[in-house]
Amino acid sequence: MMASMRTKRTSEFKAKVALAAIRGDQTVTELASLYKVHPNQITTWKRQAQDQLVAAFDNKKARSLKSDEKLKEELYRQIGQLKVELDWLKKKSGM
Repeated sequence: MMASMRTKRTSEFKAKVALAAIRGDQTVTELASLYKVHPNQITTWKRQAQDQLVAAFDNKKARSLKSDEKLKEELYRQIGQLKVELDWLKKKSGM
């Protein structure tokens, strides 16, 4: 007996199906039949797409500041690590 393999769907395919579900021209059951996907999966993709729409229109500056803050934290961490290593090397070399 052969085990069933999960089908990997591309992001583009998921977006296409989710948009069709959001449009509402066809029922989820009709879309499931058309795209050969379980109706629950379409509902999940639709919900994910709707949740992500808000983020798409978020303030880009806020996202940029958050990204800058993460970068700054990483750089400070690296500086601290390098300072510890430098102090250790100075101690070992007798400077």
